[in-house]
Amino acid sequence: MARRAVNVFSLSFLDAMTCGFGAVILFFMIINANMDERTRVALELNQDQIERYQLRLSSAEITLEEEKENVIQLLEEVAASSAFRDQMIAELQDAVIELEVLIAENQELQDSLSSIEEEIESLQNENEALSANSIDADRVGDRIREVRGDGNRQYLTGLRMSGQNIVILIDASTSMLARNLIDIFRIRNMDRDSQVSAKKWIQAVDTVDWLTAQIDPGTNIQIIAFNESSWSLFEGGVDQWHQVNDGSQLNDAVNRLRETIPTGGTSLHSAFSSVRNLNPKPDNIFLLVDGLPTIGEIEPQRPGVSGRERLEYFSRAVRQLPRNIPMNVILYPMEGDPQAAPAYWLLSLNTGGSMMAPSEDWP
Repeated sequence: MARRAVNVFSLSFLDAMTCGFGAVILFFMIINANMDERTRVALELNQDQIERYQLRLSSAEITLEEEKENVIQLLEEVAASSAFRDQMIAELQDAVIELEVLIAENQELQDSLSSIEEEIESLQNENEALSANSIDADRVGDRIREVRGDGNRQYLTGLRMSGQNIVILIDASTSMLARNLIDIFRIRNMDRDSQVSAKKWIQAVDTVDWLTAQIDPGTNIQIIAFNESSWSLFEGGVDQWHQVNDGSQLNDAVNRLRETIPTGGTSLHSAFSSVRNLNPKPDNIFLLVDGLPTIGEIEPQRPGVSGRERLEYFSRAVRQLPRNIPMNVILYPMEGDPQAAPAYWLLSLNTGGSMMAPSEDWP
C-alpha cells in the first residue's frame, strides 16, 4: 500500500494559524486599549500634580519676594538706626564740650558778677552820701545833671523821670510771673486771675505806675509792652508819641497793663526796633525786664536756648537802639540767668543810664 505524503501547509493548518494569529492580534489590541486608558489616567494625575506644584511654586515665589522686601526694609532700618546712633553720639560729644565751655564761662561771669556787685554797692553808698548832702529836702535821691546835646537829652545819676520824650519798656513774657522756674510753670497753668495777680507781675506793674506818677505835664511818653512782639499800652501804634496833659491817659495805660497776662518768650529785638522808629528820639528809656532775651530776630525752630545764644540775641538787639540815649534798667532777676545782671549793667553804664534790682517790696 502506498503511503500518502503529509502536507503541513494544508487548509486546516492555515486556518488554525490564521485563527491563532488573529487571536494574538486581538489580544494585543485589547492590551493596547487598556494601556491607553491607564496612560490617560496617569497623565491626568501627573497634570494635576504639576499644577499643584506650580501653585506651590508661585506661592513660594511671592513669599520669597515679600521676604526680600522685609530684609531690605530691615537693612534700611538698621542703617538708619546706625546713622541716628552716630549722630546722637556726635551731638552728645558736642553737648559735653559746650557744657564744659559754659561751666568755664559761668565761673568767669560769677567772678565778674561779684566784682560788679561790689562796685554797685560802692556806687549806692556814694549815692546815699550825695543824697544826704542835698540842699532840697523835697528832692532827696532825685538829683540829676543835664548835658545838652542832640535833642537836649537828659543824663541821670539816679532813677528819675526826666526829659521831654520818655519811653517805658516792660517785659510781658511768661517769666514775669515768678522769680523761679517752678513757680513760673505752676502759675502759667492757673486761671487768668491768678496770672494777672502774680506777685512779680504786680510789682512790675506797680513800678510802671510809680514811674508814670513822676512825669511832668506836657511830656511825650510811650509805654510799650513786649514778649515775642511789642505793642503800645496807649490807643494807637508804637511809632507815635502821646503827650500827657492829665492823668487819664496814664491811668488807662496802667489799667491795660494790669489786665495783661504775661506769656510767650522775650524778644528785645522787637522792643528796641519799636523805639528806633520813634521820631523825635527819646530822651530817656526805662526798661523793666527780668533776664536776657530768649528770641532773636527770627523765632527759633527748636525748643530751648543756651546762655551763649541769649547773649548773642542781647548783643544784636542792643544794636537796634538809637545812640546817645540813656538806658535805665530795672531788673527783676530770676534763677538760672546769671549773665543778665552784668549784661544790663554794662548796657546802662555805656549809655549813661542807671540800673537797679529792686527788693520785692519796692516801690
